[in-house]
Amino acid sequence: MIAAKTLTPHIGAQVTGIDLSGPIDEKTQTELKRLWLEHVILVFRGQKLDQEALLRVTGYFGTPAKLARPKAFHPVGYGRLLEGIMLISNVREGGVAIGSLPDGEMMFHHDMIHAANPDKGTCLYAVDIPSVGGNTLFANCATAYDLMPRDLRDRLEGRRAFHHYNYGETQRHGKNGIEAFSESSHPVFRTHEETGRKAVYVNRLMTEQIVDMPKSESDDLLARVFDHSENPEWIYEHVWQPDDLVIWDNRCSMHARTDFPAGERRLLLRTTMVGAGAPY
Repeated sequence: MIAAKTLTPHIGAQVTGIDLSGPIDEKTQTELKRLWLEHVILVFRGQKLDQEALLRVTGYFGTPAKLARPKAFHPVGYGRLLEGIMLISNVREGGVAIGSLPDGEMMFHHDMIHAANPDKGTCLYAVDIPSVGGNTLFANCATAYDLMPRDLRDRLEGRRAFHHYNYGETQRHGKNGIEAFSESSHPVFRTHEETGRKAVYVNRLMTEQIVDMPKSESDDLLARVFDHSENPEWIYEHVWQPDDLVIWDNRCSMHARTDFPAGERRLLLRTTMVGAGAPY
């Protein structure tokens, strides 16, 4: 019998009483999807998942997406990776990282916001975890919208923002970006097509400017939105353990990563779910 324990007042639930290593029935799948839409983030501890199982679980919440990373990010010597599985890792072979986003902290962002059709959700499964750090922080962007000061919200309602990202970059204008990038524009506040709730849809890492607004005015408004959206009151910080699975909704949350020791292994498997179309 599955059960869900709320992790914070605004975001996250830990689900127990389920083994995701094998198929589950349609009724249980429906309940997991309901919990996901309600809590935005679901945490499952102690799951023994191979790549096939991770893709199967991803399919309970949406269609698994193909990899968007350039070929340079595919690992050498790690073994066969199934289509749709990405390595998030600082592990290096011959001085080259076998996965994506290898080192250090990472600013708040929405996965694939820089694409025309952003992924709607992400699954991340922990294999190797450092002794300290490398935690993931999740912010509820629907709550951020609901509780945003009225003057700020009114100035941005109906506006669009431009997003740009260099693959490999973990901090804004970082020096470790590679020659591969993507960019797009989307509503500053997007509507969740399944719940109908509005959510803040800009972030500190990838959002460059409010469209058709002077740069100085845009910078000022975005700084206020970023600070408001990163309020600790609606953030959950996940301290990873091996065999953790975390599933989050990119349409109404953003996430960040804390720093961790460079000399310790960090390896996670990641999948994402295809979006329903351009955000509106």
